[in-house]
Amino acid sequence: MANLSMPRSPRLLHMCAALVMAGVLGGCSLAPTYERPQAPVESSYPADAAGRAELQAVNLGWRQFFPDQRLQQLIAAALENNRDLRTAVLNIEEARAQYQIARADLLPNLNLSGNAARTRTAASQSLTGQPTISNSYQVGLAVPAYELDFFGRVRNLKDAALASYLSTEEAQKSAQISLVAQVAQAYLAERSYAEQLKLADETLKSRQSNLDLAQKRLDVGASTALDFRLTQTLVESARVAKTQLERQRAQAENALTLLVGKKIGELPPAQLLSDEKIVTDIPAGLPSDLLTNRPDIRSAEQSLLAANANIGAARAAFFPRISLTGNFGSASSTLGGLFESGSGAWSFGPSLSLPIFDFGRNSANLDLAEVRKNKAVVTYEKAIQTAFREVADALVARGSLDEQVKAQEAFLAAQQERLKLTDLRFKNGIASSLDQLDAQRDLFSAQQALIQARQLRLNNAIDLYKALGGGLNENTVSVAAKQ
Repeated sequence: MANLSMPRSPRLLHMCAALVMAGVLGGCSLAPTYERPQAPVESSYPADAAGRAELQAVNLGWRQFFPDQRLQQLIAAALENNRDLRTAVLNIEEARAQYQIARADLLPNLNLSGNAARTRTAASQSLTGQPTISNSYQVGLAVPAYELDFFGRVRNLKDAALASYLSTEEAQKSAQISLVAQVAQAYLAERSYAEQLKLADETLKSRQSNLDLAQKRLDVGASTALDFRLTQTLVESARVAKTQLERQRAQAENALTLLVGKKIGELPPAQLLSDEKIVTDIPAGLPSDLLTNRPDIRSAEQSLLAANANIGAARAAFFPRISLTGNFGSASSTLGGLFESGSGAWSFGPSLSLPIFDFGRNSANLDLAEVRKNKAVVTYEKAIQTAFREVADALVARGSLDEQVKAQEAFLAAQQERLKLTDLRFKNGIASSLDQLDAQRDLFSAQQALIQARQLRLNNAIDLYKALGGGLNENTVSVAAKQ
């Protein structure tokens, strides 16, 4: 290419060096020194958390925690298809793009520019008294207004964008944990209704047989119409229960399908709630673990860091804002002369802007940033308190629910024995049909209550797993190996 004004190239180097040095010298931050707020919770859980092993919920993959293969397929499908989780992932992409925009402001932009102009000057304005036509061609490199970040305004905005991005990423992890728990509990609800529906169907068939027998006894005068009607009430109450459970199971299936994101066809056989093979027990750990294991707490802290950085940007607005603009290239009145010797041209110009009268705008922005930081502190502390309460509630319920299931099993066994004895007394004419009716009704209620108690206990295990920050990993390492 033609000679590009080599004697003047050192000026371009000097200009670039000045811009780089300005970027290096810039970086003084006016943001407050960040100190993590003290956790507003006790140092231990109100429930006994003895026997803590090295295995923690965050290290226990959800496939390991949920050994039921049917449930595993549902959770895997939900993580792939759930729309709320997709929205959370897209929020991460949005926050990442915003951070990249803010980071790009730390360095000067370099643009390639070129322009051509043809101008006619009127005779009344021409020095020669004749109209003239002039041409102008320019090409070169230009640096638009680049802010010298002496007081850290741009850097603090970049830090705030980074913290917001990390907060969004942690929020997505928290959404995944919640989704895993929601799918598991929706699955338990569907299984509970399915087992109760099967029980109601079997009870209805048994009571229908008793009603047929009561009809025959009534026809031959061996029983009264009252006995027949009492038996009939048992049949109708079982039919009502079956109808209600059919509706509830269908609604539970719809809720599960919504969480999963699509209808799942072929699935492994379902396990009974009484099999105790749907979830794995885990130790609770210590309250301090929540600060590092719970994504929602980490998300709240990143939001606090963003608010802290915004204070620095608001403070920097009180100080002068210095910008540099420069360009280097070639200019000529003819297109062919752009790269000839002597056509080199450059310009370099700093500008300074200092707020004098803004009617309190900068002060209000600083107050706003400080208030938002205080709100972020409160949100962070509340996230810790909420997490502490969720774990404490799950621990308190764990022991009582175990006892409730055992008591419900004993109660069911007593009701079964009561019905057996009542049937025997009724056949011998000692007990009335009303006694038999009450015994049958109470047995059915006890059977339903036991299924519901087992569901509650499994839900409690899921609540504890979620509260401790489990549900992100998908490993299948054995529990024994980790212990």
